[in-house]
Amino acid sequence: VRLVESGGDLVQPGGSLSLSCKAFGLAFSGSEMKWYRQRPRKAREWVASISKRPSIRTYSDAVKGRAFISRADAESTVYLRMNELTPEETAVYYCNVGGWWGQGTQVSVFE
Repeated sequence: VRLVESGGDLVQPGGSLSLSCKAFGLAFSGSEMKWYRQRPRKAREWVASISKRPSIRTYSDAVKGRAFISRADAESTVYLRMNELTPEETAVYYCNVGGWWGQGTQVSVFE
């Protein structure tokens, strides 16, 4: 299994960003997909999950109301849209399924 994240960028406070994670070698449509993040000098933390169909979504309290996770099974891709980003959310964002992790994509939030 290989997970490849993309979409990380530098964004100003209050801005938005969309991240993508494409999976290879995985029965994607039957898998629950998750996003995590690791802020500098902090432990990795769970951000959001989306189940297999019917795509039940769950979010951490830290991002609830500002994040939207979605999936495109035909493309074996999971997305994370983050709105109203704050500097404290500067982190490497990781895609996860089971015991597999992607390499992460850097999101930096500052002026």
